[in-house]
Amino acid sequence: MDDFPDITQLRAGLDEGQFSSRELTAFFLDKAKRSNGILNSFISFCEEEAIHQATEADKRIANGTAGPVTGIPIAHKDVFCTKGVLTTCGSRMLQNFKSPYDATVVSRLKEAGAVTIGKANMDEFAMGSSNENSFYGPVSNPWNIERVPGGSSGGSAAAVAAGVVPIATGTDTGGSIRQPASFCGISGLKPTYGRVSRFGMIAFASSLDQAGVLGRSIADICLLFAQFAGPDPLDSTCHPIPDDWLEEGASLPSQKPKEKICIGIPKEYFNKATYIAPIEEAIRALETAGCTFKEISLPGTETAIPAYYILAGAEASTNLSRYDGIRFGYRCDDPQSLEDLYRRSRSEGFGKEVKRRILTGTYALSVGYYDAYYVKAQKLRRLIQQDFLKAFADVDLILSPTSPGIAFKKGSMADNPIEMYQQDLFTIPTSLAGLPAVSIPCGFEKEMPVGLQLIAPHFEERRLLEWSHYFQCLTDWHKKRPENS
Repeated sequence: MDDFPDITQLRAGLDEGQFSSRELTAFFLDKAKRSNGILNSFISFCEEEAIHQATEADKRIANGTAGPVTGIPIAHKDVFCTKGVLTTCGSRMLQNFKSPYDATVVSRLKEAGAVTIGKANMDEFAMGSSNENSFYGPVSNPWNIERVPGGSSGGSAAAVAAGVVPIATGTDTGGSIRQPASFCGISGLKPTYGRVSRFGMIAFASSLDQAGVLGRSIADICLLFAQFAGPDPLDSTCHPIPDDWLEEGASLPSQKPKEKICIGIPKEYFNKATYIAPIEEAIRALETAGCTFKEISLPGTETAIPAYYILAGAEASTNLSRYDGIRFGYRCDDPQSLEDLYRRSRSEGFGKEVKRRILTGTYALSVGYYDAYYVKAQKLRRLIQQDFLKAFADVDLILSPTSPGIAFKKGSMADNPIEMYQQDLFTIPTSLAGLPAVSIPCGFEKEMPVGLQLIAPHFEERRLLEWSHYFQCLTDWHKKRPENS
């Protein structure tokens, strides 16, 4: 078997009896464990549960009731509650937490027959752009282990890029799927806010968090995405209207999409990017396919990062207040008083970046500063959303670099959080507007992969994914692999 098979190849192999799901699961478990000493992409493995799920999948394959992902090994970002399995959110605060229930994303993929081999490493409570903030240590980029894989879904991205798992779930609050996908040379989808249930997904910023997928190709992503997207009575923010395209399995055409589209090029993004040549080559490929292009302006781009870090910090301050050493999470040893219990449990249980964001958010919500910071950030968020809505009156998709640059070296921004926050310059505006977006590989810069971001109007995942898939039919960047994986 190819060391980097896609889901279509694995599906054919399973259905034709070339191998069983148990054999496939054992293969990927072994590969993941062997690579973990180098990449550190997994926090925990679910070996016993995975073998059980694979055995059940083999029964479904034998009796002809297998679906598109039945028997396919996957990894879950360790932010998704998984019944009976360690769910840590990359934090000391939850280092011993075993969830009593499954997140909706997890339960739907279980019902579809996917096999969970482990929980992927991540920045603590999904706060970070490098995957250096995990209590379980930093993750390495498989293209160059001295560089970061991006964050916060860096464990998922590194595992997929290295071929230790075919596909993985992730979450995107301000770019945490798209930026690591770009850094690791794979594809990543952030759906429209509300397209996927957040039930059982441990909260960072509730108005921004959205579950998605990291895979080698858009075709693979569609197969998994169709299994867990859609309305959920357990999440009131989940979009209630069913989508026929998703219910039919989110199938992609093998030829060029029928519609002719105009793609917007935001001038504010290209002024900040350090890699332009790969993007220009991608534009030429899409022009050959019949796409037209138009320069657009998104004037609120410069305000997106400060607005995001005020709003996300405020929501984090609220969401993480429950971890107090009494109701949830880590408890300090030998507390001298109730105040000492609260203070030391939170000080010892949370890492540096999480505490920085909690303090920022608490300050923004405090009396005397609420109007000056939080309310103003909400107004800026609305203006950013209006920028996109105005742009989409003239264009069908928006194209930009995914990140300002390539994956940076570990530790290079450890003492400069402001510079670190700039790594999400091109992804945060989309998140604030609640729009769907993908990152797909489009070339290399200094021997490191770089990504192309495509953004669509709300709930236009079909158009977004069909054109992203067609781009991958025209190019082979998504087929490139790290030499040492």
